[in-house]
Amino acid sequence: MKCPWCQALENRVMDSRYREGGAVIRRRRKCMACSRRFTTYERVGEIFPWIVKKDGRRESYAREKVVSGIWRACEKLPVSREQMDDVVSKIEIRLCELGEKEVTSNVVGDLVMTHLRDLHQVAYVRFASVYRTFNDLDDFMDELKGLLKKKKVVKVKAKGKAGKKAKAKTKTKAKAKKAGG
Repeated sequence: MKCPWCQALENRVMDSRYREGGAVIRRRRKCMACSRRFTTYERVGEIFPWIVKKDGRRESYAREKVVSGIWRACEKLPVSREQMDDVVSKIEIRLCELGEKEVTSNVVGDLVMTHLRDLHQVAYVRFASVYRTFNDLDDFMDELKGLLKKKKVVKVKAKGKAGKKAKAKTKTKAKAKKAGG
């Protein structure tokens, strides 16, 4: 591995750690020539499907494009680089699981939107505003309303679970009082 500062090939691995469930190995290295440290990431070379663009062009899958889109959507939000890398890895795993030789760029965009919706709602809206071609403000508002509806459903489900737990605790306390008194 070349040192990014002096381009020397000799370096020593100082530390190795697994990331993303063992799919990636993060290595801290020290250059033997200039003594500077740098990080490398190793991942299995997977064969990704070709991406068919909207105009019919075909190009190879580019991880950097997905990372760039997610990074722009998450910029200045409380989302860590590790969380973004996890999203990209999940998207790549899903692309490989499809088992297709070619997929449309819409498939990749939809996967990104699905994962961003779960990661951070503002990032989702930012990505959607670029990815989806909204004709006017009404289209954009419809997308936001759909997101808010989903959020309300999740809150109601969470409240339902919390309510059941509270009732269960109350029943347990009542049984304990009867048994003790």
